Amino acid sequence: MNYLNLSASEIKTEKEALLKQYENYKGMGLSLNMARGKPAPEQLNLSQPLLDSLKSTDSYISADGTDCRNYGGFDGIIECKGLFADILETSPENVFVGGNSSLNMMFDTISCFMTASIYEDTLPWHDVKERKFLCPVPGYDRHFGVTGYFGFEMIPVPMKADGPDMDVVEKLVSEDESIKGIWCVPKYSNPTGITYSDEVVKRFAALKPAAKDFRIMWDNAYAIHDVTDTPDKLLSIIDECKKTGNEDLPILFCSTSKITFSGAGVAALAASPLNMKVLKKRLTFATIGYDKLNMLRHARFFKNFDGVKAHMEKHKAILAPKFKTVLDKLSTELADANIAEWTNPNGGYFVSVNVYKGTAKRVVELCKEAGVVLTGAGATFPNCDDPENRNIRIAPSFPGVDELSLAMDIFCVCAKLAALEVLE
Repeated sequence: MNYLNLSASEIKTEKEALLKQYENYKGMGLSLNMARGKPAPEQLNLSQPLLDSLKSTDSYISADGTDCRNYGGFDGIIECKGLFADILETSPENVFVGGNSSLNMMFDTISCFMTASIYEDTLPWHDVKERKFLCPVPGYDRHFGVTGYFGFEMIPVPMKADGPDMDVVEKLVSEDESIKGIWCVPKYSNPTGITYSDEVVKRFAALKPAAKDFRIMWDNAYAIHDVTDTPDKLLSIIDECKKTGNEDLPILFCSTSKITFSGAGVAALAASPLNMKVLKKRLTFATIGYDKLNMLRHARFFKNFDGVKAHMEKHKAILAPKFKTVLDKLSTELADANIAEWTNPNGGYFVSVNVYKGTAKRVVELCKEAGVVLTGAGATFPNCDDPENRNIRIAPSFPGVDELSLAMDIFCVCAKLAALEVLE
């Protein structure tokens, strides 16, 4: 039934029926978690052989002669540079391989530019009187946390079906030199699952920022994380920026956190020679080098990019039924009610749901009381401020299919109840 067309008596009857279902769920004593995009144990098990990919009798010498047990190899071993270059569609010389966390590399990048001038005639961002960052919304809460920590004013930019609203982006960056960058998850965006169109990528590459030191933080976290047989394609921002003479604009990030082990993967960034020079100068004071044995483990486990792609097919086999479960439940339970909208991604780790206006916090609260934990309402906006109180991020990856099905039943009941409370 279409909830927006119900009479007062019909709303009352429907609400009473839903409350009975809800109380039954509460009585089950459930503990189901869809809060974060954690790989399931079955996904982690796929990489278990990685732990045995280096044996005590093996050589620990990388292809360029570096002894991975010792100092040296500051920016990563050549084998790993090659793997990440393939993932990010660039050349190995543009790649810096770090520790286990791309988020850490993003934090370090912002931290570096806070204290170091990118160009001789620009100030470190800390010394700029006003500093702002563009934040496509809904977006990744941890991105917003980084720029919030460093005191940036965060300006929301609406996400459209093909990426950020580029009319807004172009106008803002061309007029305001205090805007120093923008966060982007260009493929299977967190949380919408949107992949930037060719036009959006080209418009990013052609930006003419008022701030000479404006940077695009291009977090390609889900570059090869497909969950359907019709994957999205993302244009190379590096290639497009070379065409426009803007090769210094983007800094790319990715990791194996959702490929191998989330707590023990390998992260990398790719950047132009100028950006790399600034970043390396800072990092030489921070580390002599990252964990090269872990890099070598990964390189020998995958062998080449074909090995990475074959591995991701196994992930897809685990994740695809979970995404189908979420989308089927939303369609079956909420489509006719006309109180919610959601994305239908071809990859990534999330489904973004916009519940009835003004009810997201209530939905999350009701779910929690029934034993289903979700990411907090508003988390996908800077400072947790969702002006319409609508967006909720669903993370299907961790629960089993049966648990996920039950959790989605509860979510849909809570979404209906919250909407009826308002409509009543």
